[in-house]
Amino acid sequence: MDRPCVVPARRHGRDRLHVRLPDGRNIAWYDREAARVHLLDAEREEEVLAALGPYLTGPVAVGPPPVPTPADLARLSLHPDDDLAPNRPGEALLVDLDRAPGPARRLRPDPRRAELDAQRTVGDALDVMGGAGWRALHSLPLPGGHLLHHLLIGPGGLYALHVRSAHRQRVTVAEPQARIGRLSPEPVLHRVRADADRAAHALTAEVRPLLVLAGARRVTVAAAPRGVRILAVADVPGLARGGGVTKPADVEALYAAARDRRTWAGL
Repeated sequence: MDRPCVVPARRHGRDRLHVRLPDGRNIAWYDREAARVHLLDAEREEEVLAALGPYLTGPVAVGPPPVPTPADLARLSLHPDDDLAPNRPGEALLVDLDRAPGPARRLRPDPRRAELDAQRTVGDALDVMGGAGWRALHSLPLPGGHLLHHLLIGPGGLYALHVRSAHRQRVTVAEPQARIGRLSPEPVLHRVRADADRAAHALTAEVRPLLVLAGARRVTVAAAPRGVRILAVADVPGLARGGGVTKPADVEALYAAARDRRTWAGL
């Protein structure tokens, strides 16, 4: 009998080890954080545990996978073209750079790459929070050509994150504008609040706006902006400490709605 192999994967911020037969069929997966082996074929339990033996670091529960929730079923019914979950941080910037990479040599770095790095860094920080019951979506397309950089849904509520690169520059925030380095001031706070308002309308839930300034050397805030929190990238993981606002079932239901492109089409 052919032996199954172990294939590592990551889903919703959680590390998994899939056990597959040589023909590619999954027969189990091991959720490290839950310390549970989910069996898809009960008759192969001994084979599965033998294959996972080198990876198990302590006692684990073994049994069938949990019964799908209504949110799981809704997610499975999505057409791939309507599913926004696979969107990468900075998706639009990646597409733009592929289409028009710019000259190979230029006097100044392409600002698009700095913005892409900033969105990727924040996206990575959000994805790590998946193990604490949070769900993150990236590069959500809004009507009119705008993008919601990141949407975070979890026990502490919902957050719309707008990210700007400010690598080693001073940032001055004066309602409703923000000035990064020597660039002209922009009404960034209007954009941050508008993104959160549109998300709240689409999901019929409160969504709090966040402005994330990546790599800023110093941030000066003339007056606390109305309803907008300003964070550094290092502050993003701290959002996971919030709780008691959204129940786990509601988190999954909101996540299922938010990942559906049709949710945003009518805004």
